[in-house]
Amino acid sequence: MTISNYDDFAPAYDADNAENLLNNYYERPAMLDLVGDVRGRRVLDAGCGSGPLSVLLRERGAIVTGFDSSARMIAIARKRLQPYADLRVLDLGDALPYEDGAFDDVVASLVLHYLRDWDGALAELRRVLRPGGRLILSVNHPLVFPLSVEGGKYFPIVEFPMECDFGGTQATLQTWHRPLHAMVDAFHEAGFRIADIAEPPVAPDTPAELLPNGSTRFVSFIFFVLEPEQR
Repeated sequence: MTISNYDDFAPAYDADNAENLLNNYYERPAMLDLVGDVRGRRVLDAGCGSGPLSVLLRERGAIVTGFDSSARMIAIARKRLQPYADLRVLDLGDALPYEDGAFDDVVASLVLHYLRDWDGALAELRRVLRPGGRLILSVNHPLVFPLSVEGGKYFPIVEFPMECDFGGTQATLQTWHRPLHAMVDAFHEAGFRIADIAEPPVAPDTPAELLPNGSTRFVSFIFFVLEPEQR
């Protein structure tokens, strides 16, 4: 049986996420490199899942707040982080229960590509950032869809169901493909400027047997550091 709700496969996803190539040796190290020194900074982990990035941010001295739409993911995150982090079940794109300028940084790790419309989510994430704050995010690289789906076209914004195996649990991740120019347009329309774009290699400690064809670089995710423009 193939399932598509994170509540249905949260434990299997969490276990796989802790040790696989794409999350453990590629995406999280890249996010941490972009975030940099977070000692004493108030960081919102938007779409925090089971909390692996939140744990690393807290270990580096951040004051962490997080939310996710999956109650089972948040339950796992709370076992790891409470009472040291405020964790809630919330949907990205809805109005967030945080004050304007509440955070020094927001991280959004592999979450925006689950949304067809980015406008509301980006507007809320900008609202809760203080002036001079940063939004650091990762999403599916825009080349993944046309390279991996037969007949997949680059330019339209289209549904991109991704079939995954998490330790024998089959799941469908209901994502959306978005071309680069549409990402950039959405950032600017929400009042952000792009401070950095990254397509990094894997972490130096990645086991060689995990690397596809021995390559430390491949098309998977793309990373952005955004800063609110002054209005």
